[in-house]
Amino acid sequence: MSSQSGVDAAVGARHRAPGRRLSTGQAGDRIFAGAARGSGILVLAIMAAIAVFLVWKAIPALQANKANFLTSQDWNPNATPAKFGIVQLAFGTVVSSALALIIATPVAIGIALFIAFYSPRKLSAGLGYVVDLLAAVPSIVYGLWGLLVLAPHMDGVSKILNTVLGWIPFFGGDSPGKNSIFTASVVLAIMILPIISSISREVFLQVPRANVEAALALGATRWEMIRLSVLPYGRSGVIGASMLGLGRAMGETIAVAMVLTFAPGVNVHILEDGGNTFAANIAKSFGEATSTGRGALIASGLVLFVITLVVNMAARAVVARRKEFV
Repeated sequence: MSSQSGVDAAVGARHRAPGRRLSTGQAGDRIFAGAARGSGILVLAIMAAIAVFLVWKAIPALQANKANFLTSQDWNPNATPAKFGIVQLAFGTVVSSALALIIATPVAIGIALFIAFYSPRKLSAGLGYVVDLLAAVPSIVYGLWGLLVLAPHMDGVSKILNTVLGWIPFFGGDSPGKNSIFTASVVLAIMILPIISSISREVFLQVPRANVEAALALGATRWEMIRLSVLPYGRSGVIGASMLGLGRAMGETIAVAMVLTFAPGVNVHILEDGGNTFAANIAKSFGEATSTGRGALIASGLVLFVITLVVNMAARAVVARRKEFV
């Protein structure tokens, strides 16, 4: 009787144990899936809350505005009546950020490729740390450096570009200077360089080693190997890194505010002094703004929020077209 009871207990334990393990695994999967889903919903809720807050605070100022918010070049929300528009801010933000991206991306990709495939192993680690360290430099330091060191030297550079490329409208103008959108773009390019370079380097290092060795075994040079195996595989990652850098450039405040000299109206000649951006205008004007002025600044922040959202959606669409390499 005793031995039979022991056998029955052992058989029951053998049948119950797998069930308990399976139940625990299923519970863990459900908890993880719920946490992941909740995190995604939380991010969307935060973005929606930000958008609602911006709209709520901007509506009174937009109702008091006596100019066209989308087409006017005036920015005087503290006047009576208030008149303000975002054309100059949108132009300065988009042009300076796009120009910074054009300057920084090729240099960042070159740095990433050099560290990943050309530099000696002992040197590559040190270079990677140095490049990553640039991302930790505060914006105010970049702004001071741009104002005190870079801007005085950009006067001559702007004149040379005006002389050589003056037939292009952007580089034309009668009085190229040092506190221009072009100077601000150079500062922004240096600021976003470590972001693009670090992410691109990590993407390039994830290229399957078999692809690299197969290209070299077929007689490809190192550049041909990079062009045929590395760049196609890492294209989507580079695009994503560039979009992160673009977002940093579009939202940069202090560095641009210190370098740019404010001048009213849109000036397509980016080498001439003057210009403004959304973020820099908010930083300069918020302290002395009236209630309507603060609402106008929040409304401009809402437009920057929408522009950034559209840029990121476009980047996601481009990356999705290259998903076969991800």
